[in-house]
Amino acid sequence: MTAFSAMTNWKLKFFPIWTGQAFSLLGSRVAQFALVWWLTKLTGSATVLATATLVGLLPEILLGPIAGVYVDRWNRRIVMIAADGLIALASLGLAYLFWIDAVQVWHVYVIMLIRSIGGSFHFPAMAASTSLMVPREHLTRVAGLNQTLYGVLSIFGPPLGALAMEWLPFHGIMLVDVFTAMVAISPLLFVSIPQPERQEAGAARPSIWADMRDGLRYLLGWRGMTILIGAALIFKLAITPAFSLLPLLVSDHFRGDAVDLSLLETMLGVGVVLGGLALSAWGGFRRRVYTMLLPLAISGLCVVLVGLTPSTAFWLAVAATFGIGLLMPPTDGTFMAILQANVAPELQGRVFSLIGSLLTLSSPVGLALAGPVSDALSLQVWYVIGGVLTSAVAFALFFVPAVINIEQGRSPAIPEPESEAT
Repeated sequence: MTAFSAMTNWKLKFFPIWTGQAFSLLGSRVAQFALVWWLTKLTGSATVLATATLVGLLPEILLGPIAGVYVDRWNRRIVMIAADGLIALASLGLAYLFWIDAVQVWHVYVIMLIRSIGGSFHFPAMAASTSLMVPREHLTRVAGLNQTLYGVLSIFGPPLGALAMEWLPFHGIMLVDVFTAMVAISPLLFVSIPQPERQEAGAARPSIWADMRDGLRYLLGWRGMTILIGAALIFKLAITPAFSLLPLLVSDHFRGDAVDLSLLETMLGVGVVLGGLALSAWGGFRRRVYTMLLPLAISGLCVVLVGLTPSTAFWLAVAATFGIGLLMPPTDGTFMAILQANVAPELQGRVFSLIGSLLTLSSPVGLALAGPVSDALSLQVWYVIGGVLTSAVAFALFFVPAVINIEQGRSPAIPEPESEAT
């Protein structure tokens, strides 16, 4: 087998699955937009919307570490099929309730909960499968493609959701979500996914809690990653509220309207798309950690710029927001690539889930802190505090040897999938 055919072989296996998942994410984004709008028009209650958000977050926070254990124990291809199937069944049930005009708010909560449970299993299974299908040297480029996809979804998901609401009844929109989930399942029925080495039949299997502790011990034993996760929690605490507070910043500080807010969000999405494409084409520095830390430090300065922008210079906030979006893919994508390239295959499910739960938990905590601080000191102060904190910590990490050398001495997490000529 030539090197070219080997390289093409992994692409022929991986990208049908990736494309199917992209369609599923698009269908989910459209359905999510429609459901949130339905709740908004029906109730007009901020409490209802906040509850819907909380229902979507709780499974990832509480169930994530347990789901990761089962992802490591079970066949990951089957896990993804089951997770997509569960989401499709939930949407199908809601479609039926919309069709017979029997939907109530609690029905939507239940469906959002079920969808989030499916996602808690699907994300670590897909991430762990990626590291076993994609050659190690291409993981950063694939991470760039993923970031590009998320940017595209953030730009086109809401308009497509609004367009679907104009053309289709609500049960039709939910059926679109069912269809895109089936598109995601289809290639999984025919494409094989490598699996990590399993425990021998008949051997005593440790308990779920023992497996969870193994994942935690693995992280704690990797000093550079432990420090990096601690820093990521700080970044999430500082930056997540900045995005959530954008509507207030536009209305209270810039005296803008919905059009101005949509411009900011659109430019953020455009930046993510371009940043993801750039990362995919470039591949990053030889030391992945530099590709992650340098953009993160600069993005913190962009957040500061948003907070310091005068009310008469809205264009400057738009430019800074675009810069934040542009710098997000090399930061987030490279972080995932480092994990995929270095975490042992048989531990990836629980490690990815544990990290995801920790980072998700930081979001509501950050929001709880940002509200009182912004009310007491002004909204712009939070952007300055959050941005300075992000840049300062990112720059400080350049002087932490355990972080800079985070991949040195680590055994590769993946057997190279036919990346050499044979």
